[in-house]
Amino acid sequence: MKATAPRGRRPRRKEAAAPSPAAIESVPLAVGDKRHPVLGLGLWGLGRWSAEDEARTRATIGRAIERGVRWFDTAEVYGAGRSERLLGDVLRRATEGAQALVVTKLSWEHLRANQVRASLVRSLDRLGRASVDLYLVHAPDRRVPLAETMGALEQLQQEGRIGAIGVSNFSVEELEEAGRHLRSTQLVVNQVRYNLFDREDAEAVLPYCREHGIVVEAYTPLARGLLNGRYLDGRRPPAEVRQYAQDLFGESRLPEIVRQARGLQQLAAEAGVPLPSLAFHWVRARGAAPVFGASRPEQVDANLDAWAQRPDEATIARADALVRGERA
Repeated sequence: MKATAPRGRRPRRKEAAAPSPAAIESVPLAVGDKRHPVLGLGLWGLGRWSAEDEARTRATIGRAIERGVRWFDTAEVYGAGRSERLLGDVLRRATEGAQALVVTKLSWEHLRANQVRASLVRSLDRLGRASVDLYLVHAPDRRVPLAETMGALEQLQQEGRIGAIGVSNFSVEELEEAGRHLRSTQLVVNQVRYNLFDREDAEAVLPYCREHGIVVEAYTPLARGLLNGRYLDGRRPPAEVRQYAQDLFGESRLPEIVRQARGLQQLAAEAGVPLPSLAFHWVRARGAAPVFGASRPEQVDANLDAWAQRPDEATIARADALVRGERA
C-alpha cells in the first residue's frame, strides 16, 4: 500500500543544500597584513540601472560572499558611485564582510592632490568604511604629475585611510615613476586587462611586477564573455560591450577570435572542464590574479565551479598555442 502523509500535514520538502564555498588561495601583499585572494568579483557592470537591477546586484554580491569570495573590486566611476554604495551595504550586513579585501579606484579625472582626498572621502562614505584596504589609481593622466598624485595618496595612507596603494593600467615606465614618488611605502598592485586574446598590456609589465613584489590583477579574464562561450553562436555583442572592447569586437578581428574561441571550447570539452576554467587558469598560470564580472547569482556559481576545475598543464599549453597560432 502506498504510504500517505497524515491528514492535515504536508510532506516536508528536502531543503536544497547550500552551495559549498570555493577554495580560493591568497598571496601576501607587500604592505600591511591583508592577504590578496587570487580570484575576485569585479563590480564594473553592477549598480547602474533600475531597482530590479539593484536587487539583482545585492543578490549577486551576497552569493559571492556565501561562496567564499573575499576580494571585491569597484571604483568611484562604476555606476557613478552606486556600485560602491551597494557593495558597502551588502558587506555591512554580512558576518563575513569584515574578512573582505575591498578595492576601489580613484578616477583618472581626480588625480590632483585636493581631488584625491575628496574622492577618497566620498568613496569611504559610500562604502560605509573608515578606510579602504586597497586604493588604486584607475588610470594615469599625463596632464597630472604622478608626484602630486602619489604624494596625496601616501599622506592618506599615513592617516590610516588607505591600507595599501596600487594602480591600474600602468606601463613599466609609469610604475617606475610612481614608485619613485613614494617615500615610506610602495605600490602593491597593478590591475591590467589580461586574457587569452588580450595579452600585450599584462605581458609588458609582468616581469617588472614579479621582481618588485607587485600583484598583477587581471580584469576581463573571460574576454567580455567570449571565453564563457558567449557570442560563439553568431549573436552580435550589444553596443555597450562593443564600445568598451573595440579591439576584441572590431569587424576585422572578431571572426578570427570567434574561430579561436570555438577551438578553445572544443579543447576544454576534450579536457572535461568548462571553457572559463581554461581561461581562469591560463591567467593564473602566468602569475596574475583574475577578477571576473557577474550580474546574477547563477553566474557567480558558474564561475566559481569553473575555477574549482583546473586543467592540466598540457591543456593550458595547448590553449596558449592555439591562440598564438602555433602547434602545441
